[in-house]
Amino acid sequence: MSPTLVVLALSLLATVAAQSHDHHDMGWVNGYRQSFNFQCPHGEVLVAIRSYFSDKDGSDRLWTFECQPTPEGLGEPSDCWWDDINRAGMEWTSSCTRNGLVAGVQSKYFESVLDREWQFYCCYFKRRCPYSCMKTTDIPEYYREEGELVVPSYGYFIRGAQTTFSGVLRDRQWKYILCRMTDFDCEFENL
Repeated sequence: MSPTLVVLALSLLATVAAQSHDHHDMGWVNGYRQSFNFQCPHGEVLVAIRSYFSDKDGSDRLWTFECQPTPEGLGEPSDCWWDDINRAGMEWTSSCTRNGLVAGVQSKYFESVLDREWQFYCCYFKRRCPYSCMKTTDIPEYYREEGELVVPSYGYFIRGAQTTFSGVLRDRQWKYILCRMTDFDCEFENL
Protein backbone atom coordinates (compact mmCIF):
# COMPACT_ATOMS: atom_id res chain seq x y z
CA MET A 1 0.00 0.00 0.00
CA SER A 2 1.38 3.39 -0.91
CA PRO A 3 2.37 5.83 1.88
CA THR A 4 -0.06 8.40 0.44
CA LEU A 5 -3.01 6.01 0.82
CA VAL A 6 -1.96 5.12 4.38
CA VAL A 7 -1.80 8.80 5.35
CA LEU A 8 -5.18 9.45 3.71
CA ALA A 9 -6.76 6.45 5.47
CA LEU A 10 -5.37 7.51 8.86
CA SER A 11 -6.58 11.06 8.28
CA LEU A 12 -10.10 9.85 7.47
CA LEU A 13 -10.16 7.57 10.53
CA ALA A 14 -9.04 10.44 12.77
CA THR A 15 -11.77 12.68 11.32
CA VAL A 16 -14.48 10.05 11.88
CA ALA A 17 -13.24 9.39 15.43
CA ALA A 18 -13.28 13.11 16.21
CA GLN A 19 -16.80 13.51 14.81
CA SER A 20 -18.14 10.65 16.91
CA HIS A 21 -16.90 12.36 20.10
CA ASP A 22 -17.34 16.02 19.22
CA HIS A 23 -20.64 16.29 21.12
CA HIS A 24 -18.67 16.92 24.32
CA ASP A 25 -17.38 20.37 23.36
CA MET A 26 -20.22 21.97 21.40
CA GLY A 27 -21.06 24.78 23.83
CA TRP A 28 -24.34 23.16 24.93
CA VAL A 29 -26.77 25.48 26.74
CA ASN A 30 -28.01 22.67 29.00
CA GLY A 31 -26.98 19.49 30.72
CA TYR A 32 -29.16 16.39 30.45
CA ARG A 33 -32.47 16.73 32.33
CA GLN A 34 -31.81 20.43 33.00
CA SER A 35 -33.98 23.39 32.09
CA PHE A 36 -32.55 26.15 29.95
CA ASN A 37 -33.37 29.64 28.71
CA PHE A 38 -31.53 30.89 25.63
CA GLN A 39 -32.03 34.33 24.08
CA CYS A 40 -30.17 35.89 21.18
CA PRO A 41 -28.65 39.33 21.75
CA HIS A 42 -30.99 42.24 20.94
CA GLY A 43 -31.50 42.57 17.17
CA GLU A 44 -30.42 38.99 16.41
CA VAL A 45 -32.46 35.86 15.60
CA LEU A 46 -31.80 32.11 15.63
CA VAL A 47 -30.07 30.76 12.52
CA ALA A 48 -28.78 27.36 13.72
CA ILE A 49 -29.95 24.67 16.12
CA ARG A 50 -28.11 21.48 17.05
CA SER A 51 -28.99 18.68 19.46
CA TYR A 52 -27.46 15.43 20.67
CA PHE A 53 -29.58 12.57 22.09
CA SER A 54 -28.64 10.25 24.95
CA ASP A 55 -30.77 7.29 25.99
CA LYS A 56 -28.60 6.83 29.11
CA ASP A 57 -29.26 10.36 30.37
CA GLY A 58 -33.04 10.37 30.74
CA SER A 59 -33.77 10.04 27.00
CA ASP A 60 -32.86 13.71 26.74
CA ARG A 61 -30.92 15.98 24.39
CA LEU A 62 -28.19 18.53 24.76
CA TRP A 63 -28.96 21.73 22.80
CA THR A 64 -26.94 24.55 21.28
CA PHE A 65 -28.08 27.58 19.27
CA GLU A 66 -26.49 30.23 17.08
CA CYS A 67 -27.77 33.72 16.35
CA GLN A 68 -27.12 36.26 13.63
CA PRO A 69 -28.03 39.94 13.28
CA THR A 70 -31.02 40.57 11.04
CA PRO A 71 -30.50 42.47 7.77
CA GLU A 72 -30.37 46.24 8.18
CA GLY A 73 -33.59 46.68 6.18
CA LEU A 74 -35.54 44.71 8.76
CA GLY A 75 -34.72 47.29 11.43
CA GLU A 76 -34.65 46.80 15.18
CA PRO A 77 -37.22 44.65 16.95
CA SER A 78 -39.94 46.80 18.46
CA ASP A 79 -41.23 44.15 20.85
CA CYS A 80 -40.19 40.69 22.10
CA TRP A 81 -42.17 38.13 24.13
CA TRP A 82 -42.43 34.46 25.13
CA ASP A 83 -45.02 32.80 22.88
CA ASP A 84 -47.10 29.57 23.24
CA ILE A 85 -45.86 26.77 25.45
CA ASN A 86 -46.34 23.08 24.71
CA ARG A 87 -46.95 20.33 27.23
CA ALA A 88 -44.39 17.57 27.65
CA GLY A 89 -45.31 14.37 25.81
CA MET A 90 -47.63 16.20 23.37
CA GLU A 91 -47.36 17.18 19.72
CA TRP A 92 -46.95 20.90 19.17
CA THR A 93 -47.11 23.41 16.36
CA SER A 94 -46.15 26.99 17.06
CA SER A 95 -45.48 29.98 14.85
CA CYS A 96 -44.55 33.29 16.45
CA THR A 97 -47.66 35.45 16.73
CA ARG A 98 -47.74 38.99 15.31
CA ASN A 99 -45.41 37.94 12.43
CA GLY A 100 -42.56 37.53 14.90
CA LEU A 101 -39.25 35.74 14.35
CA VAL A 102 -37.69 33.22 16.76
CA ALA A 103 -34.95 34.86 18.82
CA GLY A 104 -34.73 32.38 21.67
CA VAL A 105 -35.92 29.15 23.23
CA GLN A 106 -36.65 27.97 26.74
CA SER A 107 -37.32 24.44 27.87
CA LYS A 108 -38.05 22.50 31.04
CA TYR A 109 -37.44 18.75 31.43
CA PHE A 110 -40.08 16.51 33.02
CA GLU A 111 -38.77 13.25 34.47
CA SER A 112 -42.27 11.72 34.65
CA VAL A 113 -42.66 11.66 30.83
CA LEU A 114 -38.97 11.84 29.81
CA ASP A 115 -39.74 14.87 27.66
CA ARG A 116 -39.57 18.65 27.68
CA GLU A 117 -41.91 21.61 27.49
CA TRP A 118 -40.90 24.18 24.88
CA GLN A 119 -41.46 27.87 24.35
CA PHE A 120 -40.14 30.28 21.71
CA TYR A 121 -38.95 33.81 22.38
CA CYS A 122 -40.31 35.89 19.48
CA CYS A 123 -39.47 39.38 18.26
CA TYR A 124 -41.58 41.70 16.12
CA PHE A 125 -39.90 43.83 13.44
CA LYS A 126 -42.00 46.87 12.46
CA ARG A 127 -44.88 45.63 10.34
CA ARG A 128 -42.93 43.19 8.16
CA CYS A 129 -44.82 40.15 6.93
CA PRO A 130 -43.67 36.60 6.23
CA TYR A 131 -43.92 35.04 2.77
CA SER A 132 -42.52 32.03 0.88
CA CYS A 133 -42.80 29.96 4.05
CA MET A 134 -41.81 26.29 4.13
CA LYS A 135 -41.28 23.49 6.62
CA THR A 136 -38.01 21.61 6.81
CA THR A 137 -37.91 17.83 6.64
CA ASP A 138 -37.82 15.98 9.96
CA ILE A 139 -34.87 16.95 12.15
CA PRO A 140 -33.42 14.59 13.12
CA GLU A 141 -34.37 12.40 10.18
CA TYR A 142 -34.87 9.48 12.59
CA TYR A 143 -35.58 9.54 16.32
CA ARG A 144 -32.53 9.37 18.63
CA GLU A 145 -30.11 10.72 16.01
CA GLU A 146 -28.15 13.94 16.24
CA GLY A 147 -30.22 16.83 14.90
CA GLU A 148 -29.02 19.95 13.12
CA LEU A 149 -30.69 22.88 11.37
CA VAL A 150 -28.76 25.67 9.72
CA VAL A 151 -31.01 28.17 7.96
CA PRO A 152 -30.27 27.23 4.36
CA SER A 153 -30.35 30.63 2.72
CA TYR A 154 -29.72 34.24 3.69
CA GLY A 155 -33.03 36.06 3.92
CA TYR A 156 -34.90 33.13 5.51
CA PHE A 157 -35.83 33.20 9.18
CA ILE A 158 -37.15 30.69 11.71
CA ARG A 159 -40.78 31.55 12.56
CA GLY A 160 -41.70 28.44 14.52
CA ALA A 161 -41.83 24.66 14.43
CA GLN A 162 -43.99 21.59 14.38
CA THR A 163 -42.83 18.74 16.61
CA THR A 164 -43.95 15.18 17.22
CA PHE A 165 -43.13 13.05 20.25
CA SER A 166 -42.64 9.28 20.26
CA GLY A 167 -43.87 7.85 23.55
CA VAL A 168 -42.06 4.59 22.76
CA LEU A 169 -38.66 6.06 21.81
CA ARG A 170 -39.01 9.08 24.15
CA ASP A 171 -37.70 11.56 21.61
CA ARG A 172 -38.92 14.37 19.34
CA GLN A 173 -38.61 15.16 15.66
CA TRP A 174 -38.90 18.76 14.50
CA LYS A 175 -40.01 20.48 11.30
CA TYR A 176 -38.94 24.11 11.50
CA ILE A 177 -41.02 26.80 9.80
CA LEU A 178 -38.79 29.05 7.69
CA CYS A 179 -40.00 32.23 5.96
CA ARG A 180 -38.72 35.25 4.11
CA MET A 181 -39.85 38.70 5.33
CA THR A 182 -41.14 41.53 3.15
CA ASP A 183 -38.87 44.52 2.50
CA PHE A 184 -41.84 46.83 3.02
CA ASP A 185 -44.34 47.46 5.78
CA CYS A 186 -47.60 45.56 5.47
CA GLU A 187 -50.75 45.84 7.49
CA PHE A 188 -51.94 42.25 7.74
CA GLU A 189 -50.92 39.30 9.87
CA ASN A 190 -49.94 36.27 7.82
CA LEU A 191 -51.27 33.15 9.50
